[in-house]
Amino acid sequence: MNVPQEEPCPVADDVLGKMYRASPDGLRELVATVPPMARAMLAVYCSRRAHLNSIGLAIASASALEDLQQTAGRYGGELYRQSRQADPVAREESARRKVTLSTAKLKDFPSLEEPTVTE
Repeated sequence: MNVPQEEPCPVADDVLGKMYRASPDGLRELVATVPPMARAMLAVYCSRRAHLNSIGLAIASASALEDLQQTAGRYGGELYRQSRQADPVAREESARRKVTLSTAKLKDFPSLEEPTVTE
């Protein structure tokens, strides 16, 4: 039985981790350090994973159509088109969940000390 093998990431894990954690400007700077063909392969790699899709679009927006098509054929062309429909880095920033903290008073809980018995 043929089991599909996992597609290897075209960049080192620490580089991908930095991209995942980067701000939009930081992501642009990191993407610029990746050679064009590796950038296209990384765009395709990320776009095929739900949690990295928006990063894949951001990387594709910095890639040439020819590089994406050479890497992934028609899928590369479609990725190129999608990456230019809107600013993917801005989408990545807005897609991240914002953390909010409650300002309401916490519920009063009874003391953990043993109650005194009065008779």
